[in-house]
Amino acid sequence: MTLTPEQLDALAGRCLMVDVEGPALSEEEAARLQKMRVRAVCLFRRNVPDAASTRRLAADLKRALGDDVLIGLDQEGGGVMRTLFLPQAPAAMALAAVGDAELARKVGGAVARGLKSLGVNWNFAPVLDLNNNPANPVIGERAFGADPVRAAQLARAWMEGHLAEGVACCVKHFPGHGDTHTDSHLDLPVVDKPQAELRDYELAPFKALSAHAPALMSAHIRFPSLDPEWPATLSPAILTGLLRRELGFRGVAITDALNMKAIRERWGQAAGSVQTLKAGADLALVLQFPEEMEASFEALRAALQSGELAQARLEEAAERVDALIRRYPSRDDYAYAAEQRAADEALFADAWRRALTPYGEVPTLPAGQRLRLVVQDQAPSDGVSEAGLSASKLVAALSHRHALEVVRFQQRAALNWSTLPQDGVFTVLASTTRERYGRREQQSWKPDLHLALWNPYAAADIAAPALISYGFADAALDAVSRRLAGEIAAAGRLPVALGQPYQEQ
Repeated sequence: MTLTPEQLDALAGRCLMVDVEGPALSEEEAARLQKMRVRAVCLFRRNVPDAASTRRLAADLKRALGDDVLIGLDQEGGGVMRTLFLPQAPAAMALAAVGDAELARKVGGAVARGLKSLGVNWNFAPVLDLNNNPANPVIGERAFGADPVRAAQLARAWMEGHLAEGVACCVKHFPGHGDTHTDSHLDLPVVDKPQAELRDYELAPFKALSAHAPALMSAHIRFPSLDPEWPATLSPAILTGLLRRELGFRGVAITDALNMKAIRERWGQAAGSVQTLKAGADLALVLQFPEEMEASFEALRAALQSGELAQARLEEAAERVDALIRRYPSRDDYAYAAEQRAADEALFADAWRRALTPYGEVPTLPAGQRLRLVVQDQAPSDGVSEAGLSASKLVAALSHRHALEVVRFQQRAALNWSTLPQDGVFTVLASTTRERYGRREQQSWKPDLHLALWNPYAAADIAAPALISYGFADAALDAVSRRLAGEIAAAGRLPVALGQPYQEQ
């Protein structure tokens, strides 16, 4: 059957998810989305400055596109929380350090309540990647640890709590992003492991949750033993053969962002969109460049018209997305009551406190003691997470209980540890970025105590006892301050092996 232009537009647009520029939907953007027949929009930090603006944007999107829309974002917890005005949930590894599935379930529900109040109906979480590579530049505390069985249990509990509040989840990054040295935002990672190893380890959490997850996100990683040609996002062998036929997954499969260099610099977003739909994905996530969004739409139309893409394939994809929207509609009638919000904030604060983990013998420093704090002035975003912790915010948190002499540096290379005063003042190094420490710092930086406030693996790089928080939310910093003064214990347990000090690749 020959498709009409209207049918081509509808099928192509229903298989794209795009983004918008800011917190308000412009007339030009609304017209573009309508022309492309899009009904799925991904939000980022720039779109969600506050609750009122986010609710207005959700309402504007529904006015432009209709009520049957998907409004999604990344709200994992820890450093990946797009809405900084909502209670700050603990990172996955923090929950793993506590090891309480019921706590994970409650946290998942609380995260969903905040999103539901904004009109958001799809959350790209939880992470099912496993921590089997300490040098991984992008996963770290975003994952539920190294043990596949325990990680799956905690992720399932988190997901069940979240789904019970009526907001969809999306497990990621299939078939596993844990064992990479490369960030797919920057290049195409390759995980060259035998199939048997992948099936026993990386795939185990996805297999355990495939019947329960309403959606899944693919990884821009090449697995030669699974497909010698295509990365997972573009691979029929992985997205159809492995995911659909072998694991029996029936939910929505969405790509990771196609503007990431792993895909965009090799195939481009338009060709990538066609290939991923051919491979078995249901939504191509095309971001950042409006002209590439339109080009992807046109490429899908052309592929349908030529027969490169089968009509049945896109109808199948669209029906899966329709089913997700029907089950998890965008709400405009849920108010996040002050009492409920306060309870959720208390829940998160308790989780951050329980997760606090000692590495080595962490001393108690009586309140009022003078400390020398060595900290980077401003920690940048790593491109996935929000901006890291500023020195000023950390100083404010620790000053509640201790007198601080602060040594700030802009970049690590600018700090010569030997120039610090040798006067016996207890010296605390705070790690506020995801970055690991190189040989220079490992050999010459000699703090009395290390606060690993973002990447827990950094604790292995510095020869000092460490206090690990898995994140830098206000409640996490308050727990660190209280532990330093001896007011609380640090009872968390590392759910990973930190390994040896980092070796530059």
